[in-house]
Amino acid sequence: MMRPLPAYNFYIALAEADAPAYAPALAGLAAVVLGGFSEASGLESEIQVEERRAGGVNDRVFQFPGPAAFPHLVLTRGVGFGEDLYLWHEQFLRGEGVRRHGMVFLANEQRIPIKAWKFEHGIPVKWSGPALNAASSALAIEKLEIAHEHMSLVLSPGKALAAAADALGV
Repeated sequence: MMRPLPAYNFYIALAEADAPAYAPALAGLAAVVLGGFSEASGLESEIQVEERRAGGVNDRVFQFPGPAAFPHLVLTRGVGFGEDLYLWHEQFLRGEGVRRHGMVFLANEQRIPIKAWKFEHGIPVKWSGPALNAASSALAIEKLEIAHEHMSLVLSPGKALAAAADALGV
């Protein structure tokens, strides 16, 4: 019997998307590992269905696969001293932004990746800063919402991590 994987240990890497060919493992790209996220949501894909009714006395409705849809990836973390997420978003606000490919790694207790998902041509469409309230001792949280064109499961996350580490020079 397979045990479910814990979802608390993950990290994210981004790379500029202007490389001539997107390598699934971020190989050869100047990748940036962004750690310290408390939540990542939007690891989803959905095939939209087109319906066609049969003619005549037939009561069937035929289902045909249509285009795929991918919701935005939402990254949440406590506000720290780094401004990397906001600066990426601000570049797009100024009309100077660069799309990025990225990977979300799910790691085991030893921080070894056991699953990975890649997304392509990401655009930071929404940045949310912390809600400031002097009457509360809650953590200051920031969120970044990334629209992208495609998301898929990486079948060899160990190799993907090695390639990302090579790209970082680690």
